[in-house]
Amino acid sequence: QVQLVESGGGLVQPGGSLRLSCAASRITFTNYKMAWYRQAPGNQRDLVASITSGGTTNYADDVKGRFTISRDNAKNTVYLQMNSLKPEDTAVYYCNAVSTLRAFWGQGTQVTVSS
Repeated sequence: QVQLVESGGGLVQPGGSLRLSCAASRITFTNYKMAWYRQAPGNQRDLVASITSGGTTNYADDVKGRFTISRDNAKNTVYLQMNSLKPEDTAVYYCNAVSTLRAFWGQGTQVTVSS
């Protein structure tokens, strides 16, 4: 069974940083575009950032310059470095893996930005 396991969430003060990780198992990692989404209470799940197997990245406008997505194909892991965090970044962050035929989601990790 395919698993995407997120880690690294938590409580951080405004202006702080967090690094999320998502470890994938039982997939051919390089066949998948990886992404991070987030969902705040009462809101839809929105794309934060994505990265292809070749390293091409895409970011939502409100995180450009603050967040960085990366992947380690040897470790089957995708990362999201989040800097200069704002209260509006508070959400559950989900890891996503997508290919032409299949898509998978992680269970989510809570990120709370508050003083």
